[in-house]
Amino acid sequence: QVQLVETGGGLVQPGESLSVSCSASGIIFMFNTMAWYRQAPGKQRELVATITSGHSTNYADSVKGRFTISRDNAKNTVYLRMNSLKPEDTAVYYCNSKSVGGNEYWGQGTQVTVSS
Repeated sequence: QVQLVETGGGLVQPGESLSVSCSASGIIFMFNTMAWYRQAPGKQRELVATITSGHSTNYADSVKGRFTISRDNAKNTVYLRMNSLKPEDTAVYYCNSKSVGGNEYWGQGTQVTVSS
């Protein structure tokens, strides 16, 4: 059974930092492309960042230079470090995993709120 479990969301003030983590089980983590998506109220889910099995990364323009995605294959965990947070970063953040064979899995999401 595949499980992606996100942790680390919370409430922070603008300009502060926050990290979220996603622990995976039931997949061959090291071969999968991992990603973070987010969905704000009333908006479509959008891609935030991806990291391939070879550790290549890609970011949405809106977070480039502020967010960093990383992975630890020994811990089956992917991370998203978010710096200089803005109110518009407020959303539910979802972990996503895509296998080489095209199977896709989602976590349950973790809320990140940026507000003064």
